[in-house]
Amino acid sequence: MFGFIVFAAVMANAFPPTSTYIMPSLGIMAFCMSYLYPQFKQKDERMKLIRQKGLEYAYFALLVYFMILMIILQFNLLTLSALDVLYILTALTICTVFICMVITAKKY
Repeated sequence: MFGFIVFAAVMANAFPPTSTYIMPSLGIMAFCMSYLYPQFKQKDERMKLIRQKGLEYAYFALLVYFMILMIILQFNLLTLSALDVLYILTALTICTVFICMVITAKKY
């Protein structure tokens, strides 16, 4: 769906709608969850550590995203509506949390 919407937007010489940003992030979430399933089906200390450390890393990454986005909006480098900002932050949050859990699972 994401590829089709982007293709249609490119053919129309326009940007894709911001609601399409969530589609690839949900795909990333699905692939990350399929990778993490063997670790998460066991309710042990390793699973709890992966979740805890993954969310800690994601928290600091999200703080960086928020600061960068605030700087961009403060200095009018991009003109974004509130809905655009929410879609971007939602997509970044979904991607960051699950990718940080995958990285943590490989590390621990």
